[in-house]
Amino acid sequence: MAGSVGERLYYDSPAQEFTATVADIRLDSHEKNEAGEKQQLWQVALDRTAFYPEGGGQPWDTGVLIAVSRSGATLEVAVERVEEDEAGEVWHYVRKPLVEGTEITGRVDAARRMDHVQQHSGQHLLSAVFLSELEAKTVSFHLGAETSSIDLVLREGSERLYEDELQRVEAAANRLIFEDRVLTPRWVSRGEAEEMYERGDLRKLPEREGPMRIVEMQGVEFNACGGTHVASTGAIGGLMLRRIEKVRQGWRVEFVCGRRAIQAGRKDFSLLAEVAGSLSVGAGDVPGRVASLLEDAKAAAKERRGLIEELARAEAVALVAEAVEGSAVRAVFVGKEMEFAKQVAAKVAGFGRMAVVGATNGAEGSLAMARPVGLLADYGKVLREVLSAAGARGGGSADRAQGVCRAEQVEALLGQLVEAVAG
Repeated sequence: MAGSVGERLYYDSPAQEFTATVADIRLDSHEKNEAGEKQQLWQVALDRTAFYPEGGGQPWDTGVLIAVSRSGATLEVAVERVEEDEAGEVWHYVRKPLVEGTEITGRVDAARRMDHVQQHSGQHLLSAVFLSELEAKTVSFHLGAETSSIDLVLREGSERLYEDELQRVEAAANRLIFEDRVLTPRWVSRGEAEEMYERGDLRKLPEREGPMRIVEMQGVEFNACGGTHVASTGAIGGLMLRRIEKVRQGWRVEFVCGRRAIQAGRKDFSLLAEVAGSLSVGAGDVPGRVASLLEDAKAAAKERRGLIEELARAEAVALVAEAVEGSAVRAVFVGKEMEFAKQVAAKVAGFGRMAVVGATNGAEGSLAMARPVGLLADYGKVLREVLSAAGARGGGSADRAQGVCRAEQVEALLGQLVEAVAG
């Protein structure tokens, strides 16, 4: 068994390859695959490690542990997850067991670590800028596989984040990145941390007792943090705000840093170039062209609605002329949608007649009912009851009702509706 908590190399050294000794190993019985079946997974503790465990919103490192046996055989096992237990021990999750006392070489996935470091340090910087520029406080942070986000509580009196404010924050954050401000981590006592908090240097005072790690971002902020960071802001490599959304406790801001920002920018440009090519315009002309197309689409939709109304009126006139006096006017239109059935039914009711109209369009069926002024029957209730019994759905008011069903059900349901209102 491990006698003491292993040394944490990720705090003081950027090195991502190290040597260590297996201090403890145990079988994990909680890991399950996608089918819910238990998988054999081992937890390995080392006397020193450069693998960062999950914590503070930052995901764990991955990589490999390499052991060489007395015979010279090499065993390489992938580190799939790294966690810290309540006692402060760091456990590396692997698929193959290692022997306690074995010397190993550990290699951290450098690309994954750098990505996480850029996003994490970028979050510290972004939160500090939101606070200084807009008095918006960060209450949570999430580092995802593709994007990261912070949740903000705005200052009293502010209802939302505006585009000009976001541009100002993004510009200020990138200016600090270009200035390559130094990040300096150091350990302080609880008393020192309390003094820093009282002076206003430390934004938030952790609840934990004992020594704590403070990360100073030169001229920007002091923050209690146990995560890994870049040596200076320049290594964040750029920050891009992606989108915002209203959440229960405030506003969520999605962002990317470093390589992710480059990839996001490249993807955005590729999409823009594709759209521009489809529209046969330059990238800068896309907004104007899209606005023009939307106006054309609105005009076409308005014209289509007018034509549907004219056709519905003509059909209603013909149906009323042919219908038996006192009976419900009924009809089924093939190749038409719900809107047309509703229009015809409404026009028929306008001529003082009861209307039950169906429509089919491929596999989809529609039904619409309308009553003239003076009738007491509740068409909404009638339609709901008839369609519900057939496994279809619909509803509406006492005067107007509509529903959807399968195309092959339309004729039968229409007959039931006519019978229901006739009775």
